[in-house]
Amino acid sequence: MSEPTYPHATDGAARGRLRLLQLYPRDMNIYGDWGNTLVLARRAQWAGYDVDLLSYDPGDELPDDVDLLVGGGGQDSGQERIKADLVERGPQLRAWAADGVPMLVICGLYQLFGHRFVTGTGAEIPGISVLDAETVAGRGRLIGNITLESKTFGRIVGYENHSGLTTLAPGVTPFGRVRSGDGNNGKDGTEGARADHVIGTYLHGSLLPKNPAVADWLLARAVERAGGTWEGGGLDERADAWAERARKVAASRPR
Repeated sequence: MSEPTYPHATDGAARGRLRLLQLYPRDMNIYGDWGNTLVLARRAQWAGYDVDLLSYDPGDELPDDVDLLVGGGGQDSGQERIKADLVERGPQLRAWAADGVPMLVICGLYQLFGHRFVTGTGAEIPGISVLDAETVAGRGRLIGNITLESKTFGRIVGYENHSGLTTLAPGVTPFGRVRSGDGNNGKDGTEGARADHVIGTYLHGSLLPKNPAVADWLLARAVERAGGTWEGGGLDERADAWAERARKVAASRPR
């Protein structure tokens, strides 16, 4: 077996091995969303896991299986470049979601994990319907610091920068409820969407460095799917202290 990209950072043998896939990093990674991937890899290391960091762009071979998937945001041009490939890979991605693979998709990929995105020119970019949501381009951009409340994760802080207006189908659970900021559409108080172990959100910043509870939730789901039990006791307490400081600063900033 090949050496892991990120070997475990604990004494003794690794507790397991996780395959972390970044989806379309070439075209959908313009707002620092790579930081989410690094946080997941580092926190898994600190908890005693080896991590294989994989990436997939159009033209690559999609792995047969992964333990966790992360995708970022991009401009409309990036969505255009990946749209045909995403539709082609849609059945496999939906199968992974149905099988319990935890996923975090940000901004542009959040939109395309819904049913469709209608651009400002009226063109329709098809989604893959992992999330029961639709997005249309708005006339302006929703930009600024944002704070959410979630029953699962508590307070969530981040930064939004999007022109898409997303509407969730009735009964869909949002990622969080907006306390300050705009969220999905600036009207209904929702932000993001959840479906089982899949999270879609507009929050950049990157999201996970300031919200380690979300990172650990994703890692726990990945470990459980692999037959293990997530134990975060070996995590670097300094990282969580820095995260809390960053959260306080972000929450105190004006829009």
